[in-house]
Amino acid sequence: MTPTPQARPIRLGPRSTAALALVSTVGAVGFGWPFLAPPSSQIGTHTQDAPWLFAGLLVLLVAVVAATIAESGLGPKAVAMLGVLAATGAALRPIGAGTAGIEPMFFLMVLSGRVLGPGFGFTLGSLTMFASALLTGGVGPWMPFQMLAMGWFTMGAGLLPGPDRLRGRAELALLAGYGFLAAFAYGTIMNLAGWPFMGALASGIAFDPHAAVPANLARFLAYCVATSLGWDLGRAVVTVALTLTLGPAVLKALRRATRRAAFETAVTFEPRRPVKHPT
Repeated sequence: MTPTPQARPIRLGPRSTAALALVSTVGAVGFGWPFLAPPSSQIGTHTQDAPWLFAGLLVLLVAVVAATIAESGLGPKAVAMLGVLAATGAALRPIGAGTAGIEPMFFLMVLSGRVLGPGFGFTLGSLTMFASALLTGGVGPWMPFQMLAMGWFTMGAGLLPGPDRLRGRAELALLAGYGFLAAFAYGTIMNLAGWPFMGALASGIAFDPHAAVPANLARFLAYCVATSLGWDLGRAVVTVALTLTLGPAVLKALRRATRRAAFETAVTFEPRRPVKHPT
């Protein structure tokens, strides 16, 4: 009996790596530029830069998908699967509506990133957040930053070690541990999108452009504890619980779907043999 081949995550090639590096650099600049503004600047919110960041992000996402497809020989079934997973993740988000961090979509992103790899994982996370924003009416200047943060969240799962060998309880423990830590990282990154615009006079935990880096770091930590620690903890616990309970079945289904979608299956053509005519 021939053993069933293992579905391997999509490998990163030079072009897809360059595309991911570019989109991550643009994202880091989008999050960090308010901290570089002079104290006399009159920056208010991300309402001015968010549309430009969103437009650039869409173009770069297309570049990531195109580079991954070109380097791995994926077919249309793979792209269709990406759309199905994004729609599923978007449908899961309103279940908890963010209440106390009950966000089941995060566990699906962890498992999907593990199976699909970092390139398709980043695209899946970004598209899922975009689709969920349209579904829940959460469109605003924060949306491109959510797309970037979720893309990084899902990409990180695709970069975890042992994608070909690690299976069973050890893999679930790895994914659960990553989901727990990455849930806090997601909340912390998203805090950076709004924290610089609170105004130093509004609160003692707001960003102060005149203060030194250690002082602002202490303010930011206090801001995270005061505003998002409860949601981040709830998100982390829910992600771990769903990963450990539903993870085996979901991973099996995802890997079966990737095999059927012919991931990493190169198309080869055999030379045509001459036809012998009877004499």
